[in-house]
Amino acid sequence: MFEKVLIANRGEIALRLHRACREMGIKTVAVHSTADSDAMHVRLADESVCIGPPPAMDSYLNMPAILAAAEITGAEGIHPGYGFLSENADFAHIVTEHGYTFIGPTEQHIRTMGDKIEAKKMVRDLGIPVVPGSDGEVTDPEEAVALAEDIGYPLLIKAASGGGGRGMKLVRQASEFADALAAARRESKAAFNDDAVYIERYLEQPRHIEIQVIGDGTGKVVHLGERDCSLQRNNQKVLEEAPSPALNDAVRQKIGQTVVDALSQIKYTSLGTVEFLYEDGEFYFIEMNTRLQVEHPVTEAITGIDLVREQIRIAAGAPLSFSQEDISFHGHAIECRINAEHPTTFVPSPGQVGDFHAPGGLGVRVDSGLYAGYRIPPNYDSLIAKLVVHGTTRNDCLMRLSRALEEFVIGGIDVNIPLHADVIQQQSFIDGDYHIHWLEEFLGHHK
Repeated sequence: MFEKVLIANRGEIALRLHRACREMGIKTVAVHSTADSDAMHVRLADESVCIGPPPAMDSYLNMPAILAAAEITGAEGIHPGYGFLSENADFAHIVTEHGYTFIGPTEQHIRTMGDKIEAKKMVRDLGIPVVPGSDGEVTDPEEAVALAEDIGYPLLIKAASGGGGRGMKLVRQASEFADALAAARRESKAAFNDDAVYIERYLEQPRHIEIQVIGDGTGKVVHLGERDCSLQRNNQKVLEEAPSPALNDAVRQKIGQTVVDALSQIKYTSLGTVEFLYEDGEFYFIEMNTRLQVEHPVTEAITGIDLVREQIRIAAGAPLSFSQEDISFHGHAIECRINAEHPTTFVPSPGQVGDFHAPGGLGVRVDSGLYAGYRIPPNYDSLIAKLVVHGTTRNDCLMRLSRALEEFVIGGIDVNIPLHADVIQQQSFIDGDYHIHWLEEFLGHHK
């Protein structure tokens, strides 16, 4: 096992990684920008190293600075968390080349799954269902038009290197296609320095269902059920739950086994999440995230398995400590992403935290690095806390979540707690009857 791990991230996930390491008897190194000198994980880590000024490009994305920090502190493993360098295959390669252990999937798996076109080809060959669309990048406008007619409208033009909705265009009719194709390529080039795009059918009211997997690199892969991440705004997840209200045990087992069978063939290593759109009883692959997910705690809540601990064990060379038969699901869990933003305008609200009180009680977990007096810097993502609630049934979970949101106090800044409190009281959400466009439609009606 590792003696010391460097945490190449910030915020709530850096604290989550620190806690897992400490519970395993592993010393931690926190790297941080000058904006994060007072962050909770920096205060708690055994050692801390400042790696640059506030802009992420100069600090959390600064590979030489992170490697230098690992060298001077004698760290053996580097955990990238999520975001930043977590799905950067070059970083995984450089970390390994310099003699450190990258706590995550292999460079090759990250590289393949990071290319949306290559990933789609690979999973289709492995037996995972995909959305009808182009076999690869579309370049010739005339061919693209003909292909679009074959796929059928409405359709999506998507950036091959994309994420977060950038380089994505919805086209409802043929007359819009040429302009949308050109715009998607421009956006993709600007955002990712890559103008490659592909096209696929647009599903009108699908759910976003993702399957959590973990493998140890020997061909042994296990799934830990699904998460329903359909509550989204601007293609960003807002609330996640497990299990999905839309699936039954037979469907869950079938898609889980399909994913396991596929990833066993490539001897997948570490944590991974295979994301699907689900509509009319059919699953359609959209992407695979080769990292720890923001919403991993809902899976931990219903399985009782510490995913980060298991990820660290596997990186240290240990085999999976459980089999598929050992996995059982208990109760229901929901995670609310708490952001420093206005609950109706969504304008970011960095600044100094006044009063701070996290809810507690049975089945309530808060992952957050906040404390009274902490100043939230304006340089990073607005996610400041995750409220995760577990109950025996979905209804128990919703009642407990409502109570926990009432208790949650974050003063001095705007937060989106009122939005969550409002959403979970809507009858269609209570009934579990929602899809990926539901939240934006709800917000549109309440302007």
